[in-house]
Amino acid sequence: MLDFDQAQAQLAQAGAPPARTEEVALHEAEGRVLADALQATVDIPPADNSAMDGYALRVADWRAGARLPVQQRCYAGDTPEPLKPGQAIRLFTGSLIPEGADAVVMQEDAQESDGHVEISRAPAPGQHIRRRGEDTLAGAPLLPAGTRLEAAHIALLASQGLARLRVRGRLRVGILTTGDELVAPGSPRAPEQIYNSNGPMLAALVRGMGADPTHVLHARDTEAELQAALRMLLADCDLVLSVGGVSVGERDLVKPALAALGGELSLWKVRMKPGKPVALAQIGGKPVVCLPGNPVSAYAVYTLLVSPLVRRMQGRATVFPPVSRLPLRTGRTRQDSREEFLRVQRQPGAAGADELVPYANQGSGVISSLPWATGLARLPADVPVTDGAVVGYYDLRHWLA
Repeated sequence: MLDFDQAQAQLAQAGAPPARTEEVALHEAEGRVLADALQATVDIPPADNSAMDGYALRVADWRAGARLPVQQRCYAGDTPEPLKPGQAIRLFTGSLIPEGADAVVMQEDAQESDGHVEISRAPAPGQHIRRRGEDTLAGAPLLPAGTRLEAAHIALLASQGLARLRVRGRLRVGILTTGDELVAPGSPRAPEQIYNSNGPMLAALVRGMGADPTHVLHARDTEAELQAALRMLLADCDLVLSVGGVSVGERDLVKPALAALGGELSLWKVRMKPGKPVALAQIGGKPVVCLPGNPVSAYAVYTLLVSPLVRRMQGRATVFPPVSRLPLRTGRTRQDSREEFLRVQRQPGAAGADELVPYANQGSGVISSLPWATGLARLPADVPVTDGAVVGYYDLRHWLA
């Protein structure tokens, strides 16, 4: 069996981003991956402006008890007059700073009456003035290629006046589930059958990362049906995920089906729990990742081993999200010959610091643990792990994004 870190690194390099790009409107760019590095084209703010409602003046004109004539009222979007000596201009948040003014006094420190304003607190040079370019300067780096765009990025790009962007084409992922015992949700089910949860689950995981689950197919346990399904997925998709049929049973026929299509396994079996039966093949330059059939195992393997590959093939700059370290609450000593990944919740501890609480039943068939969990805790192989031990924590909010 391959060690987990080796398997993760190998899978993350198993595919390259497709060359497809497209242009999209800014308001449709959320979740897309930026194809080009962008530079700022304008200074933000484009001119000195007021950080709050108040009065612009020269600091040298202030005297305790003095009343300065209010020369003008200048709203955001107006052009102010040059400030005359010994006077003040009423401003509002975003108003341009008048020529000659060197400070803004907020309205809470001012009292206006009869066309004059009295300032109760001595101003300091530059106070409450947002300087031109203090946010971004024209020509400065704005966003690197490979950024997955979120609302904050959209705001930054909109501030530059960008209406359209070049982004990576959506990664097309094909999903193949196998097994004669599976039926689609909503279909009649015989006593010996179970509903197929892997197909909808993987489609949701792929879609949640901004990729496109182009086909979600199911094949019965025959080589001919498996080969036909794989051919369709390979023709239309950049990455293929198969689920089940990759172990060593008599009906585990995915491996021979891959071999018949020219696939050569470069990885098989990973020293992890859950999720040992994992395989990787290449067919026509496209990666095919074979996941275990148990839904909990498939979920864990997708999170830990497949999601970095998806990010790589999306062209993202960040492939591996951060892994934090937190204490684990466990009522017994845990030790396994494989690295174990527990479904856990991150919760506030008695002392205030966060800690990891495992789901009570860690059985690989316990699907109810998945919506409960906030992440996976990594326990090292062949090492006793006791209550309070600090372990790696894979936060699902980051690893499935």
